Amino acid sequence: MSATSIPVIETFGLTKTFKGVQALKPLDLKVSQNSICGFLGPNGAGKTTTIKLLLGLSRPTGGSARVFGKDIRHESDEIRRRIGYLSQDPRYYEYMSARETLRFTAKFFYDGPRAEIERRVAETLDLVGLTDKADRPIKGFSGGERQRLGIAQAQVNYPDLLILDEPAASLDPIGRRDVLEVLCRLRKYCTVFYSTHILDDVQRVSDTVVILNKGVLVAQGPIEELLAIGQGAAFTLTVKGDYAAAEARLRIQPWVTGMQVMSKNGRVSWQIRVSDPDLAEERLVPLALAGGEVTVCEFGRKAQNLEDVFLSIVEEDNHERE
Repeated sequence: MSATSIPVIETFGLTKTFKGVQALKPLDLKVSQNSICGFLGPNGAGKTTTIKLLLGLSRPTGGSARVFGKDIRHESDEIRRRIGYLSQDPRYYEYMSARETLRFTAKFFYDGPRAEIERRVAETLDLVGLTDKADRPIKGFSGGERQRLGIAQAQVNYPDLLILDEPAASLDPIGRRDVLEVLCRLRKYCTVFYSTHILDDVQRVSDTVVILNKGVLVAQGPIEELLAIGQGAAFTLTVKGDYAAAEARLRIQPWVTGMQVMSKNGRVSWQIRVSDPDLAEERLVPLALAGGEVTVCEFGRKAQNLEDVFLSIVEEDNHERE
């Protein structure tokens, strides 16, 4: 196997038990080089536990893992030299500027000429879009600017792997957009492995997805493959008028497997799941209009999104455990 084909992260039955409770059950995951991998799961799924194990901040109870082909138990120091890490809630010396903060961090990794350190600091500030705020005190930074500075700190040592814990949590839409743009720019330099609860963000920037539920790996793979699950099995239909009879006609169709009311505001919108998409496309609107009680305002096949897939996978897993 060539060096370039070795996964950046690979685990083999990795487990962690706390006080008799198995927080992480045998985990087998694989993360490829120069990818952006979204690490998903409900609260308590085992995401932070996995990250701590990979970083050498906690020791596994069982199984093993390799990062850059090196064992996390015995080669942790070598692994950490090649990793950048951003915690969920990064803390700073508020009186320092972004440039001073990166200069301080860079000195842990470089002992060469000062000009080389300054070049790297300037390059990193530009990468995360903070050049124009480089010399302002951090205490005046917005949440998004703080997160971008955190990514800059994690990136200042040219890591081969960047591990981010909820990098866009609690940010407004502008701050989230800015962080996502940074992640996209980083793809060419390193592998990004990040945990998040914001599924729309994962769909926008990730190549692959890993989903944990209650300590168990329930799905992993390219995002396109996960989005293909159930694709085309649901439609949206919006009507106005006395919709009760129309709804009753639709619900009794043998190929209608479920109807969910999405909104009521002078109109009613349904999400309709079906077993026969072709028949549904042909018959849903005529059936709704058959009694003359309603007017159809909108109709279309519902595009699958990652939230649908995530909820479906997790709910199915929870059902199987009952």
